[in-house]
Amino acid sequence: MWHCSFSSLSLCCLFLLITITPTDCYLISPPLLDWINSTCKECSDKSADINYNFCVTSLQAIPTTHVTNLQGVGIVAMELALENATNTISTFEKMLSSKEFDPFAMNCLRDCLELYADAITMLVDAFVAFLAEHFDIATVLMRTVMDVTSMCDEEFTEKKGELTLLAKENYNLFQLSDISSCIIKQVSSVPSQLPNVSS
Repeated sequence: MWHCSFSSLSLCCLFLLITITPTDCYLISPPLLDWINSTCKECSDKSADINYNFCVTSLQAIPTTHVTNLQGVGIVAMELALENATNTISTFEKMLSSKEFDPFAMNCLRDCLELYADAITMLVDAFVAFLAEHFDIATVLMRTVMDVTSMCDEEFTEKKGELTLLAKENYNLFQLSDISSCIIKQVSSVPSQLPNVSS
């Protein structure tokens, strides 16, 4: 598993991701908005699963520290994915503690909680791989996170008529991971502008 290769940096990068999650927004300049639009257009053209409007709306939440290049936009997309996964885990835990659901739904929630815990590890490792310019590894990890959301949805669909709890959160994480994967591929095709990551 890729986690072993990057575990020495994971805690540092998890702290970095948590402390710079894009919650403090500012007025986006027209050039940056054009850049976001073109990035989302390219990604939605390449992947039928990426929703262009979702992409634009999400990437507009870019803090001032990340507006200098495409790599920064990629970091923001991964931060958003981590924030989504972290918040969803908290929601799973609250739902499990409430005991308001039938045994089948409770088992699904437990399974999804484990899946999302793995997803957080993969997101942090993808961030580390991205900064280290191991773009192929970062892409594989982001695609695996996408699989996590599908697996969580499938837990509920095993029972006919069962509603998929937190379908919106699964959808959002799927989108953000797909967008991140697309940007990683774009970054890998241009000269490096990423900072060096030392152990």
